[in-house]
Amino acid sequence: MAEAHQAVAFQFTVTPDGIDLRLSHEALKQICLSGLHSWKKKFIRFKNGIITGVYPASPSSWLIVVVGVMSTMYAKIDPSLGIIAKINRTLDSTSSMSSRTKNVVSGVLFGTGLWVALIFTMRYSLKVLLSYHGWMFLEHGKISRATKIWMCMVKIFSGRKPMLYSFQTSLPRLPVPAVQDTVNRYLESVRPLMKEADFQRMTALAQDFAVSLGPRLQWYLKLKSWWATNYVSDWWEEYIYLRGRGPLMVNSNYYAMDLLYVLPTHIQAARAGNGIHAILLYRRKLDREEIKPIFLLGSTIPLCSAQWERMFNTSRIPGEETDTIQHMRDSKHIVVFHRGRYFKVWLYHDGRLLKPREIEQQMQRILDDPSEPQAGEEKLAALTAGERVPWARCRQAYFGQGKNKQSLDAVEKAAFFVTLDETEQGYRKEDVETSMDSYAKSLLHGRCFDRWFDKSFTFVVFKNGKMGMNAEHSWADAPIAGHLWEYVMATDSFQLGYTEDGHCKGDTNPNIPYPTRLQWDIPEECQEVVEMSLSTATRLANDVDFHSFPFTTFGKGLIKKCRTSPDGFVQLALQLAHYKTLSILLVRNWRCFGGGGRPRSLPIIAG
Repeated sequence: MAEAHQAVAFQFTVTPDGIDLRLSHEALKQICLSGLHSWKKKFIRFKNGIITGVYPASPSSWLIVVVGVMSTMYAKIDPSLGIIAKINRTLDSTSSMSSRTKNVVSGVLFGTGLWVALIFTMRYSLKVLLSYHGWMFLEHGKISRATKIWMCMVKIFSGRKPMLYSFQTSLPRLPVPAVQDTVNRYLESVRPLMKEADFQRMTALAQDFAVSLGPRLQWYLKLKSWWATNYVSDWWEEYIYLRGRGPLMVNSNYYAMDLLYVLPTHIQAARAGNGIHAILLYRRKLDREEIKPIFLLGSTIPLCSAQWERMFNTSRIPGEETDTIQHMRDSKHIVVFHRGRYFKVWLYHDGRLLKPREIEQQMQRILDDPSEPQAGEEKLAALTAGERVPWARCRQAYFGQGKNKQSLDAVEKAAFFVTLDETEQGYRKEDVETSMDSYAKSLLHGRCFDRWFDKSFTFVVFKNGKMGMNAEHSWADAPIAGHLWEYVMATDSFQLGYTEDGHCKGDTNPNIPYPTRLQWDIPEECQEVVEMSLSTATRLANDVDFHSFPFTTFGKGLIKKCRTSPDGFVQLALQLAHYKTLSILLVRNWRCFGGGGRPRSLPIIAG
């Protein structure tokens, strides 16, 4: 209970002589440092809000504009076409300022107004420029003169040194396509899949929709597009992801692997220390908006950065009809799962982020903890792996109050979830296929109860030092999580590093409080739901036929030399494989049933 005593700022006892008050200087110091850390983050967010709010201009440009206006005034030149004089007369009637002061105030007010007008002009011009999409349809490697001029104009109006969210107010609205265009594209896409009679019937139904119900729905859609920059993103998130009642595991969540051929340390706690610290460094860059936006066409076209907002401190909350996404402004702890137990680990000490060696120390304390799981604790996370409705009802019935609510809040409000896995995974040269399949399946679903599938992502560190990540899909797409993961692997290997004996660099700190065990009181009725969810998830995991292997024949370099994007190349490969698979199945069916007798074999499609 040493960590509990350290958390108490003062203690008092009632004696016959009065109240004996004892202050804990260490606890008061931690409170003060925590407050300073919180105010520092608020100040940084406020400063970034101002910088982003005036982009593509900068706060310093205000001074340049005001000084320019004041200079022309002293040169007896009126740049305002009489506006400054009107401001001066208004001040004369409402205050008793001197003539010199009124001139200065009038110049500053006009300069500020001119500066704001320039900001909106640049922002609107950039939005109009970004609405041009002709560059998408140019032949690869050939850019017309008009497109080059357009690219130069975009760069001129884009400003210098953009932050992560600098372009959010300058991005064009998502256009609403015409109903007839949508109908034509739909008919064109289904024509190869239908017989002529079916296609003619579908054509008649589609044209009837285009002249009857379609225009009214189109009006609703345009109405939404006027006040929403993207009229489809919220519907996509809710109806494609959050309303799905099936398991997230396998069906929705995805994973990321470690570097295959590099293992910087075999010490599990050390790899976790560097990995967690690297993730937190990325979060700090994200909070300060120091991550550059993603650009297309040679750093010209900015993409929307909205999906980064919910990367951390986020959890998907189950509901009977639809889930919701809970995002916290900040979180100062993580929750670590090891051997069926949950631990809460604070990320800050003395008002600063824990260093890699200190995080390793905390992870080692968890690994060395001999305590056993509480009743119902070990397989609790299976609730997040099974069907959503049982989990929603169970959460409402058994996690609404008491220690269960406190512990569940700790998990759902954590910065992210960490699993110290008890297995050894990764690429093994002597057994490539089996090792890669096992590694992939472990990251995809594990044992169905050792990852919290509702968290934005679960950071997994295996016993032999390999690591990986399992990510929930609704808060963002894979490129966003991939950006984080690339940063973590690069920072771990090239920036943080390890000592010769495999530990994180730096020194331990015995003053850091021990990780705190989360306490649960899981009744038998809840344990039955846990077992039911685990059974569902286990059947799903066992049904996954996974074959993963390293492909070394060629890579993205050769694909780009062919003037094709790697993503487009893979998409074409998948379509070709699907076409060939269907062709083989059709031939097999024809051979099986061609003689008119009983089939000798039946084709099996694994998907």
